[in-house]
Amino acid sequence: MNIVKYSIIVPTLNEEKMLPNLLKQISQTTLKGRYNYEVIVSDGGSSDNTVEIAMKYSDIVKVHCNSYRQNIAEGRNVGASFAKGEVLIFLNADVMLSDPDKFFQFLNNSFCKSKYLAMSCFVKIFPSEENAADKFFHTIYNRYFRLLNFLGVGMGRGECQIIRREVFDKMNGYDEKLAAGEDFELFKRIRKAGKILYSKAVYIFESPRRFRTLGYRNVTYVWIQNGLSVFFKNTAISKEWEQIR
Repeated sequence: MNIVKYSIIVPTLNEEKMLPNLLKQISQTTLKGRYNYEVIVSDGGSSDNTVEIAMKYSDIVKVHCNSYRQNIAEGRNVGASFAKGEVLIFLNADVMLSDPDKFFQFLNNSFCKSKYLAMSCFVKIFPSEENAADKFFHTIYNRYFRLLNFLGVGMGRGECQIIRREVFDKMNGYDEKLAAGEDFELFKRIRKAGKILYSKAVYIFESPRRFRTLGYRNVTYVWIQNGLSVFFKNTAISKEWEQIR
């Protein structure tokens, strides 16, 4: 069996609008050959064309067919169970890498050769849709999340989480009981075992759709609620993460 260095895992649910942006970017043959990675889409049971799009651009597509609704934690874990990579890269379906070459070069030179157990990076809004409010809030978010890692709390937004495979397996992956805050909860456990790299040298772009629909005030309030509940009680306030499509 060929050794794969990286496994990119993308959990999806009705993402036909956003998913092509990411998959077209990371499915380039020359890029995959240069950095030795596979692309895995773990679909939660989409009713649109998400699965068809995933099958066109991905190496592995796993579709949830059970009657119950799969949460994102389970979707990520299922994707990881099919991964052959030494490093797992979890990306949300509505993101894009700012510079794929720079991203993988940074992983090769600064993460893989280090003693960090996991990594996350700065997140920004798509340049074509970014406004002043986006810049303001994301500057605060990025610096705050980086500070939490510096203080030993452990934080990494689910938009981009990079974890060594042996660490992920040792931690038993994401907590599937959590409908929200599963990204923070896993990094909180990882931080107790070792250090996490939170880099501003590389970053990803995300869609502003949730912020446009709910507003930064409401999104921040829900994040704080779930974050505090996960931190102190290991449970989330939200029982289901609302789809914004």
